[in-house]
Amino acid sequence: MNSLPDQFNALVIGASGTIGTAFADLLRDSLRCASVDGLHRHSAPPIDFADEHSIAEAARILGAGGRRYHLVINAAGLLHTEAFMPEKRLADLSYQQMQATFQANTFGPALVLRHFVPLLASERAIMAMLSAKVGSIGDNRLGGWYSYRASKAALNMLVRTAAIEVARNQKNSVLVALHPGTVNSRLSQPFRGETIGRQPRDAATDMLQVLDTLTPADSGSFRSYNGAELPW
Repeated sequence: MNSLPDQFNALVIGASGTIGTAFADLLRDSLRCASVDGLHRHSAPPIDFADEHSIAEAARILGAGGRRYHLVINAAGLLHTEAFMPEKRLADLSYQQMQATFQANTFGPALVLRHFVPLLASERAIMAMLSAKVGSIGDNRLGGWYSYRASKAALNMLVRTAAIEVARNQKNSVLVALHPGTVNSRLSQPFRGETIGRQPRDAATDMLQVLDTLTPADSGSFRSYNGAELPW
């Protein structure tokens, strides 16, 4: 991350997950990174997207004393659980699955935007929300995966809208929705992730390289791990 100030501060949310762990490890290996904080349900402080208060409290604790971040990455997300898999048909839709998926992929990240944008450093800062190409309405050719697609499309709108507001007062900040591609992780395991997915460290490296190139003019965009801008 050569575009960030030397000895920059980083924060990874969802740091216990496969991709989040890879991000945190890479940043800790960087001589230019002064600190890496990792948040998850069992961190100190904890953050749980099912608990709105925990998001606000984590931001309050980390921001105490005027601490500011040059890089914030939200790598938390949900595609399936032991209770459900992505819906293939309209007949599969249920409130329970939609609520759980939106809470993890949309509502939690929305509150991260609310509480952590004020912690962005003034000189240059990047906040990346891991989204997904299947959240692109324009690119949807196959259908299915209703809750996941819709939750990521909604996340993209939140990032775009927040970027417009943030640009008014924090002109050096970049907010971006970022597609990681298929990664060998628990999320992709039921979908041949072990076979077709990239290694987590490779995926995190690709995404950090993309983030390093972004300028405030790119804020509010939807990017792929290879740098391409994706359709809404």
